Amino acid sequence: MVNRILRVLIVLLWLELGLILVLVPWSDVWEVNYFLYQYPMLGFIMKSPFLRGAVSGLGLVNVLLALGAFRRGSTSVVTHT
Repeated sequence: MVNRILRVLIVLLWLELGLILVLVPWSDVWEVNYFLYQYPMLGFIMKSPFLRGAVSGLGLVNVLLALGAFRRGSTSVVTHT
C-alpha cells in the first residue's frame, strides 16, 4: 500500500516538474526575476527562444516519462522486502 502511494507521488512530482518546465520559459516569471536585474548580460541568454525551447523540450520529455511510468504502473523506486 505504501509503495503504491509512493509511486503515485513520484509520478505526480515528475508530471508537475515537467509541466513547470514546459510553461515557465514562456511566461512573465522567466523574463522578470531577480537575476536578470542583477546581471543584465544574462538577459540575452535567458530571453533566447533557443534556450526556452530547450528547457520546454526537457519538460516535455519529463511529462512523457511520467505518463509512461503511470501506464506501466512502476517507477524507479527500489524497495527492499
